[in-house]
Formats: sequence, structure tokens, C-alpha cells
Amino acid sequence: MKRAITAALASLAVLLTPHTAGAAPQGRAGDLGTTLDRLVPELLTRDRIPGAAVVVVENGRMVFGRGYGLAETTSNRPVDLTTPFLTGSLAKVFTAEAVLRLVRKGRLDLSADVNRYLTSFKIEDTWPGRPVTLENLLTYTAGFDDDIVGLANDDPAKLPSLAESLRTRMPPRVRPPGTLVAYDNYALALAGHLVEIASGEPYARNVAEQVFAAHRMTGSTAALPHPAAIETRLARGYRPDGDGYVEQRGQYSPWTPSGTGPAVTPADMANYMIDQLGDDPVARMMRERHFTVDGRMPGMGYVLEERPRGGRRLLYKDGDVPGYHNAMALMPDQGFGVYVVLNGDGVSGVGAWDAQWLTDRIVDLRFPDPAGRTATPAPLTTDVSRYAGSYRSARTSRTALTKVSTLFSTPVVTAGSDGTLTTTGLSPDPGRPVQHWVQTAPGLFAERGGPARVSFPRDGVLVSSMLPSETYERVPGYESLATPLFVTGALASSAASSRE
Repeated sequence: MKRAITAALASLAVLLTPHTAGAAPQGRAGDLGTTLDRLVPELLTRDRIPGAAVVVVENGRMVFGRGYGLAETTSNRPVDLTTPFLTGSLAKVFTAEAVLRLVRKGRLDLSADVNRYLTSFKIEDTWPGRPVTLENLLTYTAGFDDDIVGLANDDPAKLPSLAESLRTRMPPRVRPPGTLVAYDNYALALAGHLVEIASGEPYARNVAEQVFAAHRMTGSTAALPHPAAIETRLARGYRPDGDGYVEQRGQYSPWTPSGTGPAVTPADMANYMIDQLGDDPVARMMRERHFTVDGRMPGMGYVLEERPRGGRRLLYKDGDVPGYHNAMALMPDQGFGVYVVLNGDGVSGVGAWDAQWLTDRIVDLRFPDPAGRTATPAPLTTDVSRYAGSYRSARTSRTALTKVSTLFSTPVVTAGSDGTLTTTGLSPDPGRPVQHWVQTAPGLFAERGGPARVSFPRDGVLVSSMLPSETYERVPGYESLATPLFVTGALASSAASSRE
């Protein structure tokens, strides 16, 4: 996407020089480093993001690690591999691992009703005989409504306890567990509380002792407030403001296990990925597929999402809070992992997409797709009108005030007379709101000119390979009054060119 570059940013570009913790090896990693030393500063300048870090691991070692730009704009403190960044939801992988380590010790059971462990409150028995289990929590299939309004706080010292917040902010159960995937912060916060109950110690202490220590993550923390040694080095998160930046606030909440508050360094993430790609039983459990709405489509490991790329299996997790955007990709069969983090929201909030885009580019550079995959129509009926309509994420609240957002964020599916589909607003890429799809099997469609797939496993349900942690449900006609407005806006935004 094209971005206007102000005169002030010209001086910032001078500061966007890499800070390296050791030279990258020559050969493929060296070639990757040369490319990233061009791509990352261009991205930061174009999208007005102060700093970034990139780490790449392969075959049990870090082959590339570099910081770019500024961790703090007022002091011109540079980013390096020991700079802590807020994780956002990336911290869910640490919560999942903490749970699984307790499962391995026999203190938690993935298939048991979570009420078996809860002491100060209980989950409502909305569907008798269909309890919420730890398996549901770690695969986003618990069926809780989504409501995080009012949780954010800019002072981590003023937060209620995790248990108290989970009790007072318990959302209603809106669907039976194990039916649909719907990204769920309450579920992972609840999983973190179960870690506290089963271990007999606070969540942050357990993660420090059982997760961070196991992976040699010496510069990371899940404690709030942060230890002084980490807080003083923390990269500050920003958004553009006029010709400069303003520091973002409100990144903390009681639901630390879901990702509001933990901080990690890029160097620590290199160690984490190396171990996550290894043969540890907990790592293998996290990487295995545990749920999918449609067996023909990517699904969920424990918190990790399957996002195949270039015909290869890839597991993905990202995390976003105001001012910070993280993305991690793991390719177990290749022993390859990437971590990208930015400390800025960017122009028009593009930072979250930038982290994903850069992660994808690194994977593509290292493992180009030799197949040049193109969609081939299957000899099926040309009548695909049954799939047309407006859809909304199953995560959309049915009870909170945020349910009004459905009126402005409903992906739209239109059917062509030749058996193709067109979607508007489904892609996470803000520069490509419109996508075209060719049917390859009944209810299964491949993106024309792209790697994505969508499927319709049952009436009114849409699954996308671009976001396996979500399912989309068709919106009844009387609720989709905003569709024309949304389509118009999305088509207008397509004027922004996507990165090539």
C-alpha cells in the first residue's frame, strides 16, 4: 500500500540501521539477511512504525536475528535482540504449554469438565451433558460469547486478580462446545487460572518456572507489573500522530494468560522456536491437529493455527495489543521458524497486517512454492448461489455492545453464473478486500491467483484457510442491512495496492 512519507520520516530513515547480535551465516541465511535489511526499513518508513525485530531459526539454531529502528523514540534507544516487547495473544502459546505440562504430570485432564477443578466459581451448565473441557479451551471451541470491553487498563498495578475477573466477567455460553471454532480470550484466561489451581502458584510464577526456564527465556516475563529490569528496556508501543508518534496505553488486563501484559525478547523467542520445533512431547502435542470444522481444511493445534503455505504445513500464532504486533510461524517438517515483532500500529492500523505479511515473505523467500498453484475448476454444477450472503465471525458477540460491529464488518459472498464465487472483506490483507474463488470439490473453493481456500461444510457456515481460528456464519437477511455500505467501502479501499 502506498504511503505518504513526511519530511520528518526522512530523518528517521537514517536511524533505521540494523543492530545485530552476531553476524548471520553466509549462504541462504546471508541472502535472507540482505533482503530483510532492505524490506524491513522500507516497511517501517512507509507505514510509520518506529522499530522491529526479526528472528529466523533453522535446524536447531538461530540463523538470523536482527533489530531495526527504535525501541523508544524520545531517547532514540535502538531495538536489539534483548529488547522486550509486549506479546499480545502470542502469549497464549505459553499458557497452552503450561497446561500441557500439568497434563503430563497428571494434575489436569484435557477431557474433564473444567468445573471439576474450579473452586471459587463454576461454569454455567447451559448444555447439560456437554461440559466445557480443557481441550475446548485450547482449541477455541468452548462456545463462550466474546466480550472484552472494559478490561483494558494502562496501570498493571490496579488490576483485579485473574480469578475474580473470570468470575465477574464470565460470558454466557452461546453454542455447545466442540461445534465451531471461535477465537476466545476468556477461554485461555480460564486455562491460565486452571494452571494456578493445579500448580498451587500464581500463573506468572508457573510460566516463569515451567515454560520460560525450560526454553532459556531469561529476558521474558508474564508478571504484572513487570520486573524493573524488563520494564526499563521494554520497547514502547506507538501510533502515528501528526509528524511524530504518540505512545499507546491500555495494554494490560487481568487476563494475562490470554496475552495482556507478558513481554518477551526476540532472542528468547529464538530459543522458544528451536525447542517448539523439536521432539519434546509437549511440543508435539501442541503441533498436532486437534480440531477442524471441515476435515478438508486447515484446523487447530493447541492454540497454534494450521496455515499451509507453498504446499507445506505451517503453524502460526500472532498477537496484537495497542502499539505492538507479533507473528510467529513454525514449519516442523523443515525445522524452520520465524518471529517478527513491531512496536507501532502504523498508518491506518496496518501494523498487524505488516507483521503477518513480513512473516509470509520470509517463509516464501526460504521455501518458494515450486508448484505455482493455480485453481482448476472441478466438473461441478455452476449453481453456487446456496453459498451467497453476508457472513460474520462466530466470535461476534451476541450479548455485548460490540455486537453492533456486525453491521460494519460482515464479509460478503456473491455467486457467479459460471460457478465461481467472489468474496469481499474476507481477506486479512487490507490491500486485497476482493477475492475470486473456483470450486474444486463440492463446497470447497480455491483462490484464483492465490494460495487460500474456503469451504462450506454445512449450510450457512464458511471456513477460511486464511484464519483457521475463526468460523463464519451466514447473517440472516434482516440483519445484513449494511451489506451494500460495506461492499462499497471495501471496493473503494482496494485502490490501495498490495505489496509485491
